[in-house]
Amino acid sequence: MKNKFVSDLTSEQVVTSFFLVVAKEVRNTREGKPYLRMELGDRTGTIEARMWDRFEPAASQISRDDFIQVKARVEIYKNKPQLSLESLRRAAPEEVDAADYIARTTANVEELFAGLQQTAESIKNPWLRKLVLKFLMDPAIASRYMRAPAAKMMHHAYLGGLLEHVVSLCGLAQAVAAHYAELNLDLLLTGVILHDVGKLDELSYERAIGYTTEGQLLGHIVMELESVNRAIGGIEGFPAPLKIVVEHLLISHHGQYEFGSPKLPMIREALVLHYLDDLDSKLAAARAALAAPSAEPAWSDWSSALQRRFLRLDEFLKSQEDSSSGKSAEAGAAKAAPSLFK
Repeated sequence: MKNKFVSDLTSEQVVTSFFLVVAKEVRNTREGKPYLRMELGDRTGTIEARMWDRFEPAASQISRDDFIQVKARVEIYKNKPQLSLESLRRAAPEEVDAADYIARTTANVEELFAGLQQTAESIKNPWLRKLVLKFLMDPAIASRYMRAPAAKMMHHAYLGGLLEHVVSLCGLAQAVAAHYAELNLDLLLTGVILHDVGKLDELSYERAIGYTTEGQLLGHIVMELESVNRAIGGIEGFPAPLKIVVEHLLISHHGQYEFGSPKLPMIREALVLHYLDDLDSKLAAARAALAAPSAEPAWSDWSSALQRRFLRLDEFLKSQEDSSSGKSAEAGAAKAAPSLFK
């Protein structure tokens, strides 16, 4: 069974443990010598691994999503641990517990999804309500909506992450629409619930999180635009102008051309959808960085998603309070005690 997790691999050591193959490829050095590069993972994270010699026999029997046992030396490269593999083999099913390898939300997905369906039922516009429920009430879609991650790496990158993200966005949308009376909450909720539905097909998530072939070629915005258009085509009488507005919400939600949006948000609700999506994504990435163990107790390790480290604020403020209390006590004692130098 698994005895070392990725989060444990923080210093020079030799380990023998089981991992999930997240990615696998054969590369060449500058001198043209082939070597095996893999990304290995478990529920605590992923780590890069390399094998330089005699890897062909074992590697030919191993594919992405396989469980393997490795013997490796942990090396620190550019302040990050990586594995230099000495040996590897495919693991037998009885040697692993899948729960050790696949990160998932700690929330109850059935309860989250039931709440999301209730939110969809609250949409007053009959066309938008019918469109959203066409997705959420389809058993085939619902099962994947409850399982899918929101991303491969950037945020909510675990099973159930997409649902967790969307439910969070629904709460934000309701709060913001209550504050800004000019916003159409029905449109905003429709955009929230459908804005990442393409990720159900863009991402693969049976074991390791990755991209499907269609996902790599098309991306989730194109894929969800097609699926939403098919759904609208099945709703007789759906207003053409409303269809255009829904399409705009989907294709503009990344907010900027350089972030993959075909169009900039040009409707208030589209603008709000983008910023709420961005806010929830970034806070999730910050939360993940702060939750992970780090080399420096006062700071998180470097967040590749946000390109920075984060101060552990509670610990920092507490240390300042403790320091101030200590100084106050020392000052009081010094004032009360007679000076030895008088």
